Amino acid sequence: MANKLVIKVTAGADAPERCSQAFTVAAVAVASGVEVSLWLTGESAWFALPDRAAQFELPHSAPLPDLLDAVLAGGRVTLCTQCAARRDITEQDVIEGVRIAGAQLFVSEIMPDGVQALVY
Repeated sequence: MANKLVIKVTAGADAPERCSQAFTVAAVAVASGVEVSLWLTGESAWFALPDRAAQFELPHSAPLPDLLDAVLAGGRVTLCTQCAARRDITEQDVIEGVRIAGAQLFVSEIMPDGVQALVY
């Protein structure tokens, strides 16, 4: 069993089911004691901003702000550098606990033995 799970979520409000699945898996993994790194890329980049997760709605799913809070409390959330730049998002704009980093760090996170990576 992997001791670390890296999840790259590319979907946001444009594909709500994929987005919700990624956040749900991340939050459940954190609750299960797995080390989690959740990467926000593409349209999910917007969820690095305060109050953006509260605007997300999907019937019969856990509230996105609760899932994001769970991951921030027990895991790591990273916003893609290029995705942030394309949206004019800076370090000063993001929720406390969200870092901005690029592909080099993503690759270093997924390369060690025992790491599983999922892309949504």
